[in-house]
Order: sequence, then C-alpha cells, then structure tokens
Amino acid sequence: MNGAIFFSSKYGSTAEYANWIGAATGLPVIDVDNDDAAPSAFDFLVIGSPVYYYKLRNREWIEKHLASLLDRPVILFTVSGAPAGEKLDGWIADCLPREFVARAEHVALRGRQVPAQLVWWERQLLKFAASRNPDPIARKEELEGFDYMDKTSIEPIVRKIRAYQAQA
Repeated sequence: MNGAIFFSSKYGSTAEYANWIGAATGLPVIDVDNDDAAPSAFDFLVIGSPVYYYKLRNREWIEKHLASLLDRPVILFTVSGAPAGEKLDGWIADCLPREFVARAEHVALRGRQVPAQLVWWERQLLKFAASRNPDPIARKEELEGFDYMDKTSIEPIVRKIRAYQAQA
C-alpha cells in the first residue's frame, strides 16, 4: 500500500513531526497549505495538525477532502500542549466531522510553544487564558511556554504505517 503524510503547521512543531515520520517510513510529506496533492492518490493517509485555540488547524482541508478520507485508512496525529485524554478528544470531536473522527486512528503528540515566536495578540490571549486557568501547571505553560517535542513519540505512528506498507 502506498501512503502519504499530509500536514499543516503554524509554528513548526507539526512540520517537524511530519518530517520525522516521513524520514522513518519513506512516505512523502505534503504541506496542505502549499500543495495541491490529492489524498485520493494514496491507499492510506497520515494527517497531522496542530491544535490551535481548541481547533485543528487543517479542519477545512479535512472537510474539503472528506469523501477521500472516509474510504481509506487514516492516521490522525495532533500536536498540542495538551496530553492525550478527554479534553483533547473533546476539542477534536467539536471541530471535525463525526464520521471522520469515528474512522481515523488518533495519536496525540505533545508540541512546543515559544512565547517569543507568537504574534502580539496571541501572547495577549495566552496571558488572558492563564489568568483564568485554575490549573497552575497549565497556567505556567501558557505564560512561559513549553517544549515537549520528542522524536520517540512517533513510534506508534511508524508502527501503524509499517503495518499498512506490509500489506502491499
């Protein structure tokens, strides 16, 4: 089976993960913001997206290509400061089509947020969010940033891809 990695990235963490996965598996890595490649040309897909203010950045691309995404295996990886769990699952369910969420295999990866790289209004939003966040660890991360990037965390995705490739 042939596959591809389609991703969207705002500050680079998702792109870095997509490139690590591509290097580990030999799959082409395609930025959905800069390429017109059709997902229908592949037997299986890996889709990567940052979670940006509780929404997946490439949700419009997913909706646009929904018919192609529902008739083949899809691994969805998300990149955010939030760990896997109910909160992240809820954000995904709230912003993506139900039938896509039900079919895609989701892998949550932790990302990086460097306040100095953010535009002014994003820094202001984070300060506001931090002032209202009852979780002291999350509040500190919103104010000071975080870096959870970990190349070893792609292993579950690489294993799933290799299983698809073995079906060729």
